[in-house]
Amino acid sequence: MKSVVYAVAGVIALGIMIVLIASPTANMPNTTDAPATAVSTEHFVATGPGELTLEVPGMHCQFACYPHVKETLEKASGVSEVALVEQPDPEVLTVKKVIVKYDTGFDVDAALASLKQEGFNDATRIQ
Repeated sequence: MKSVVYAVAGVIALGIMIVLIASPTANMPNTTDAPATAVSTEHFVATGPGELTLEVPGMHCQFACYPHVKETLEKASGVSEVALVEQPDPEVLTVKKVIVKYDTGFDVDAALASLKQEGFNDATRIQ
């Protein structure tokens, strides 16, 4: 009887692991104070200074990918600073988001297009 219970528990655990692997963002911690919001599809050009968060799922490490993302975004017109979102473990990049501080004239679509040209095809504005 114990072996049947252990087998069922193993199958359930395997199912849970498959679900978590299939949807890695489902258990990603929210690193902002505000709840995640849907992003509009309208074109955004800054009329004043501010900041926004971009998610860059193709950014796999903070030692090669993040500097490349940062350098690419800093070349965009109106960008004043790019910072990696605080990571739960400083040795592992688990939250693949950057905060972009910008000035008047910043064009988020142009910045996303430049990331796409550099191979970060799935970068999106999340807030």
